[in-house]
Amino acid sequence: MSHSDIRSAVRPEPDQPMVDIADYVIDYQIDSQEAYDTARYMLLDSMACAMLALKFPDCVKHLGPLVPGATLPGGARVPGTNFELDPVQAAFNIGTLVRWLDFNDTWLAAEWGHPSDNLGAILAVADYLSRQAEREGGQSITVRDVLTWAIKAHEIQGVYALQNSFNRVGLDHVILVRLASTAVATAMLGGGKDEVITAVSHSWIDNGVLRTYRHAPNAGPRKSWAAGDACRRAVTHALNAVNKNVVGYPSALSAKTWGFYDVAFKGKEFTFERPFGSYVMENVLFKISFPAEFHAQTAVECAMQLHPQVKDRIEDIDRIVIETQEAGVRIIDKTGPLANYADRDHCLQYMVAVPLIYGRLTASDYSDDVAADSRIDALRDRMQVKENPQFTKDYFDPDKRYIGNSVQVFFKDGSSTDLVSIDFPIGHRNRRTEGIPVLMAKCEAALRANLPSAQAEQLMQLARNPSKLEALPIQQFINLYKL
Repeated sequence: MSHSDIRSAVRPEPDQPMVDIADYVIDYQIDSQEAYDTARYMLLDSMACAMLALKFPDCVKHLGPLVPGATLPGGARVPGTNFELDPVQAAFNIGTLVRWLDFNDTWLAAEWGHPSDNLGAILAVADYLSRQAEREGGQSITVRDVLTWAIKAHEIQGVYALQNSFNRVGLDHVILVRLASTAVATAMLGGGKDEVITAVSHSWIDNGVLRTYRHAPNAGPRKSWAAGDACRRAVTHALNAVNKNVVGYPSALSAKTWGFYDVAFKGKEFTFERPFGSYVMENVLFKISFPAEFHAQTAVECAMQLHPQVKDRIEDIDRIVIETQEAGVRIIDKTGPLANYADRDHCLQYMVAVPLIYGRLTASDYSDDVAADSRIDALRDRMQVKENPQFTKDYFDPDKRYIGNSVQVFFKDGSSTDLVSIDFPIGHRNRRTEGIPVLMAKCEAALRANLPSAQAEQLMQLARNPSKLEALPIQQFINLYKL
């Protein structure tokens, strides 16, 4: 029977993309040491981002139970707090903490996103299950187990993003966080292939949230908790599939008229560049130096290099020419007034102006106080942003995955700086040798600034001893982040 036959009530076989996810999540064995090493750094970095986010009241106000008092003693812990919650709300909390500052890892392709967002669901479910096992004399989930699930979540989100652009149809990339987290959380809870397919079908039937909150004139802080919301929904689907035995929807994607393809994807089926493996974790991009939307990372590096040449000549600048990739033009080229933090950290011109003036770009530089410096908007008004076709080509090249930008400053007297061009940032796979020590310095600084010194030191010792860290029960690891 064709899936296009909308008159027949005969349930079809599940759509192949859902079957492929279930096969991968349940059967695939990760054998890449590079993937595990990268995943370990990803976990430590993401937790450091969570600790940094605790300093921001707008983030903290989202933490805890949705309804005051609705805690769950013995449930999943929220790092940096005393909250013990059901795994659904804990997933939201952890996902929000990891994502809040736009400082965790990134994946860029036809779709973009932040694969470590999936840690919201993974850590919440793992901690909940491991504490339960500890009480009942069962087997704890280890950090190594969490890394395995993280590699698989990264892979699902990232492989879908390679050739399938959800932003082109107005949907936010967290649709892929919900997809990956749903599949992995279902398996973590003990579901088999049938349960994974069921849960994933529900994830697709949710459709997707709009990107409205990421773009002018509506840019706002929902983008900082959208991934947490996706994690929360994912754990709900997983629990329903495993514990409630809910009915699945086998042609959730392909059903004529009513399926995801027809409703939300202009009738197109998904396409895939490669099968699932460990490619995404091995190639993931770390945000090491700057809490900036990743299409701008190399532009910020360029501006930092130019700072010594322009810092004493800000008033003499005639124009600034920025060349970027097509995606950078489309999503972060932004003119006019910027309303809030969320507006600024997704504005290419703002992210270039601040380091040109100050020689830095930190999370605090998106605040109202810094934005009040009239020089920032004056420089933004003098910026010209355009696509460099070679940057776009290298961006999509599977053997490169570059994120190039160039910046050049021209002065009123006719002189100019050199053109500074950077193909890929320090967080790129090609710069791992250079980048990992800087990543760990970022992590250590966050830990020592936000945790008691003994806990920070213990975590850094574990970071230097991978086998000991990976053998640690996940609940003990989470406990080390308790304030």
